[in-house]
Amino acid sequence: MANPLRRWLAQSELFSFNVVRRDRWIAAQARELPPGTKVLDVGAGSCPYRHFFAHCKYETQDFVALCGDQLRNGGYGQIDYVCDLTAIPRPAGSFDAVLCTEVLEHHPEPIAVVKELGRVLAPGGRLILTAPLGSGIHQEPYHYYGGYTPWWYERFLKEAGFEDINIAANEGSLRFFGQESLRFVRTTSPFSSNLPVAIRLLWFPIWIVLAPLLGVVLPVSCKLLDKHDREQRFTVGYHVSARRSVAIPHS
Repeated sequence: MANPLRRWLAQSELFSFNVVRRDRWIAAQARELPPGTKVLDVGAGSCPYRHFFAHCKYETQDFVALCGDQLRNGGYGQIDYVCDLTAIPRPAGSFDAVLCTEVLEHHPEPIAVVKELGRVLAPGGRLILTAPLGSGIHQEPYHYYGGYTPWWYERFLKEAGFEDINIAANEGSLRFFGQESLRFVRTTSPFSSNLPVAIRLLWFPIWIVLAPLLGVVLPVSCKLLDKHDREQRFTVGYHVSARRSVAIPHS
């Protein structure tokens, strides 16, 4: 019963909107690529997006240093280029599109990474990029940065030779607050907490009262009200697309 419930929660837009909406956006980006497009998925890990690019010539890159339980599907998929992300062993202009999703925060030199992505992209090639604005520590010890702002993308993607940069928040502040409310309910559960038994017994009746409010009422309210958030200062992250400039030759 636990596994079906966990799968349902992972696929629920209400309870796992960050991943669900990101996957939906990447699927839409993939559909816009013509058949036969040469795509490189960098930091591909378990390759969860391979099926989105079934109509393309899809290849993958990763440094393959994480444990299975640190990866989305419990292990690495087929990786074509095992290397550092700043030194992809392919000539300049080898790919028509590059997918880089939730990777930048895990590399110590993200500016060098976007320059390398620009190098392997053909002029006019498409970059499909996501990264968090803020997240808890994960995939340790390979987590170096808290997140990236729109101004980071504007500055360093332009410096790397990209244009037509489109940056969209993955929902606003209220959805972020709803996500953290759900995280609070999960991490303080007296059924799975690492707290001492005596404290768990004292916390249990309080948690029972708070769980429906923080785990259902608040996330639903945040979902309904989020469209009114104009500033989106606490979004979970950004979905970014850009094109490699045809005016800047590869070095």
